[in-house]
Amino acid sequence: MQKEGQVRIPSGCAISGIFSKKGKLQNGESIITSITTMHDRSNGLGGGFAAYGIYPEYKDLFAFHIFYEDTEVKKETEKFLESYFEVADFGIIPTRRHPNISNEPIIMRYFVKPITAKLIEDQLDEAEYVVRCVTNINSHIKGAYVFSSGKNMGVFKAVGFPEDVGNFYKLEEYTAYCWTAHGRYPTNTPGWWGGAHPFALLDYSIVHNGEISSYDANRRFVEMFGYKCTLLTDTEVITYIIDYLHRKQRLTLEDVASVIAAPFWSIIDKMPAQEKEKLTFLRNVFSSLLITGPFSILLGYTGGMMALNDRLKLRSMVAAEKDDMVYIASEECAIRAIEPSPDRIWSPRGGEPIFVNLDGGVL
Repeated sequence: MQKEGQVRIPSGCAISGIFSKKGKLQNGESIITSITTMHDRSNGLGGGFAAYGIYPEYKDLFAFHIFYEDTEVKKETEKFLESYFEVADFGIIPTRRHPNISNEPIIMRYFVKPITAKLIEDQLDEAEYVVRCVTNINSHIKGAYVFSSGKNMGVFKAVGFPEDVGNFYKLEEYTAYCWTAHGRYPTNTPGWWGGAHPFALLDYSIVHNGEISSYDANRRFVEMFGYKCTLLTDTEVITYIIDYLHRKQRLTLEDVASVIAAPFWSIIDKMPAQEKEKLTFLRNVFSSLLITGPFSILLGYTGGMMALNDRLKLRSMVAAEKDDMVYIASEECAIRAIEPSPDRIWSPRGGEPIFVNLDGGVL
């Protein structure tokens, strides 16, 4: 019979992030070590990583990472890509055989830029053009899934434990100034390659621990603005919310955090007049984008990373600093495994975002 303290009870998924404020590049070994310490928070149904700064030779091009079920779907998708993009380079994403990774799809990578004449014809900026093309592929080409579409960054994910996924994708061969990672524990969706975290759109990537009860309200709102929630996952809708608020509505990320993890009305009422007015406006206008339920998220984006808990801090999150490095994870052990002596370590409060940026501090 097992005694209390001899069995580990995981509290949801595992997330981890590493960021160099000076833009120092490091390979994927550290982030794999970090997420491995939280193995028991995962179950082998999904693991993944996002990395920023990995394609400097193609930094001005969009890097599409795509899963294909078969070669016919690949041909159809590549015909679509050639109709809307100039393809500078493409190839199979390098992987290695791993005993715990199976049933892998065809995994391809394309470096592309929109065809100028098409941009002018559609009267769209590059970002919106790419979002519409990615949505078109994911919604209408059965068996194809674009799982990464940003510049100078990439997502690598699969069905498996995260440490096995990192080994499968040879992440030790990539160098990045920002890494995020995720290990999945089951919630309401089956494990499949596209449904693993991170979920990404353009340069936004989300890893998420928890389960949001506001999914349907959030989904209905974003789908009014052209987003298609095809995966039926919390993480997908969170990414779309951030894209909508930050890119389309041009809110600062601080204001985005104030929408998705808004302070309670009782707290807003006690704030100084100017801050109270702004937060009241945000809560009223974007009420359907308040995320409720237990969650902790890491948002990666070009040049920065944001960490955020739900308002009640129902999911764990720890942060630390050492020189120019910032570490954020579900558990302190995941930080100390790669940085045993941090200069500072703390747990952010519920609804209190952490921002870290290149050439900047931690806010």
